[in-house]
Amino acid sequence: MDKITELAKMIDHSLLHPTMTDEDLKMGCEIARKYNVASVCIKPYAVSQAKEWLKGSEVLVGTVIGFPHGNSTIDIKVLETEKACQDGATEIDMVVNIGKVLGNDWEYVKKEIAAILEMTHKHGAILKVIFENDYLPDDAHKIKLCEICSELGVEFVKTSTGYGFVKGEDGKYAYQGATEQDLKLMRKHSADSVQVKAAGGVRTLDDLLRVKDLGVTRVGATATVAMLTAARERFLGEKASDVPDQEPPGY
Repeated sequence: MDKITELAKMIDHSLLHPTMTDEDLKMGCEIARKYNVASVCIKPYAVSQAKEWLKGSEVLVGTVIGFPHGNSTIDIKVLETEKACQDGATEIDMVVNIGKVLGNDWEYVKKEIAAILEMTHKHGAILKVIFENDYLPDDAHKIKLCEICSELGVEFVKTSTGYGFVKGEDGKYAYQGATEQDLKLMRKHSADSVQVKAAGGVRTLDDLLRVKDLGVTRVGATATVAMLTAARERFLGEKASDVPDQEPPGY
């Protein structure tokens, strides 16, 4: 696999912003096809459309469950997963119940992940578990989640949704997303069979290469065109004075 393809296959092109129209989603799938990324991560209602838009390509279709705050009941999350898989999703990114994590209700957390994993695997799909690290200031919570995910055999642990905004002292909301500290911690405390996905804040080629060096194998990104255009310029010497494709809004 050449360098550009290797980097492209690290990217889950994110199509989740609330303001995205159907036209934005279709354009995002066209970008994903053109750059031959690993997958699109698209709004749940558009999974079947994405399958059509990406027909004939190698790009997989993924979607989100309990997004972005993880507050749905287990039964609803399982139903969401079943529907997504029936519509053609082969990659499922679920948000844990963050309040249950912070409350150390590990029996509930494990039960929830296990139920969604069972439904995911029933349909031949893979599961990525989103921790939403910005809401978890205590590393012990992240470590315990890594241990549970490793025990259950999920395919990926994932840092963030990109929408885990924390209110600062100035009253404004912001997030850090995939930090180097968290990525190192998640890689260290996850089984070798569990991959790590970085999401939130990976926007440049240098960002992509940095997280790759930390052991990350997937990233959730909207800046796909910019990153891969920069990669072609750096590694292949292709001069790109501008970025021709317009990317939809996102995190």
